[in-house]
Amino acid sequence: MIDLSVYNRDGQEVDSLKVDESVFGGSVRYPLLKQAIVMYQANKRIGTASTKSRGMVVGSTRKLFRQKGTGNARVGNIRTGKRVGGGVTFAKVARDFRKRMPKKQRRLATDSAILSKLLSDNVVVIDELNFEKPRTADFAGVLDNLRIERSCLVTISSVDANLCKSAGNIPKVIVIPVAQLNAGDICNHSKILFTKEAFLSLLKRDEVSEN
Repeated sequence: MIDLSVYNRDGQEVDSLKVDESVFGGSVRYPLLKQAIVMYQANKRIGTASTKSRGMVVGSTRKLFRQKGTGNARVGNIRTGKRVGGGVTFAKVARDFRKRMPKKQRRLATDSAILSKLLSDNVVVIDELNFEKPRTADFAGVLDNLRIERSCLVTISSVDANLCKSAGNIPKVIVIPVAQLNAGDICNHSKILFTKEAFLSLLKRDEVSEN
């Protein structure tokens, strides 16, 4: 069992949670976690780079001069990649870098990422994160009180516009709903900040799925 403290906005411990490692798979599956991270990075690539081959540029296909007897090196047409204005020899074409994983594997990889953060003491739980209006200074103050100084993934139970706007100007901090958690975002941030409601919903998801 992992003992996890729950803090308020002032950084004071107000509650605690006991987390069973078996909820997140019992152990960190590093090969599966790596596969998920590779997929996450590949899906962010935009494969739109392209160049024109010799068949795509404008120009005659006639051989510039005869093969022998001129004293010059033999050449082909004007569109060859050796000449200025010709096509690229090995032209790039648009391609799709996307990779896919089965849904169960993605979920297991996400569980492994969360468990690795729990074991390394990089998970912070706060009792609530409600803002009456967007204010970056207030959210930055909460992070300071919780001693979160590096990159942070803020996980909430549902979309909160005021919270998202409050965190929007803070570098290396993103806010996502718990339903959108993935191994790539978790591993790309040093800390995970859960609201208590979001973390409890994560623990109870197996009971909901069985029902």
